[in-house]
Amino acid sequence: MTSPQLLGTRTADTAPASPATGRAARRKHQAGEARTRSLAARYLGYVGYFVGAGLISGAVVHHPLDPDRYTRIAVYGALVFLCATVLNEFVLTRERPGMPRLLLVMGASLLLSFGIGMLSGGLQHFDDFPARGAVLVPAGLVVSFVAYVIKDADTPVRRIFGLVGLAVLVTAALAFLGLREVAASLEESAPGGGHSHGSSEEAPADEHAPAGTPESPAAPAPGASSTAKPAPSSAPHTDGHGGH
Repeated sequence: MTSPQLLGTRTADTAPASPATGRAARRKHQAGEARTRSLAARYLGYVGYFVGAGLISGAVVHHPLDPDRYTRIAVYGALVFLCATVLNEFVLTRERPGMPRLLLVMGASLLLSFGIGMLSGGLQHFDDFPARGAVLVPAGLVVSFVAYVIKDADTPVRRIFGLVGLAVLVTAALAFLGLREVAASLEESAPGGGHSHGSSEEAPADEHAPAGTPESPAAPAPGASSTAKPAPSSAPHTDGHGGH
């Protein structure tokens, strides 16, 4: 092969590469600008996951103390988590899924938020509610795993019943048995223990206080007045009779 042919081959190979490289650089530059512009949105979506899961975790654990209040908190947390899911999965993404995928992701995200809330809340307040925490921790582990597999587009749903799913199930069962024993020992050692947020222990103290305060001064008051009044009145009579 002659040198002009070699030069021609080299020119033919290198010439198409420059436009491709230019298009790739432009796409990379545009993607970088888009990510920079969406910094606030990405931050809100990231924080929304944790804030929503935190509200749900507190509501799930404290629900028996005030059902109405903590039901509202759980609803607020679920809404925050779902808003973060919409922002991250549908607004900031390049590929917009169809309506069936949208509904599936929204339902799985809601289930995932409650699974994470059960897991984190049960661990955080296990000392306060041992029996409840022994159920919430393993249940939250299973629920969060199932919801994550359903939500993840790159993971087939059948992986729930695979080796990883079996490991999660065994871990949850062992956690339930172990935490139940720990909860039983904690309840035996501290039978009168309770959560500091509850007002059930303070209510009887407040009821007894006002009931006892009027009775304690009221009982000696009549006795004191009856003994105090005759004393000065009888003293002058005895003195007067003695003088006469």
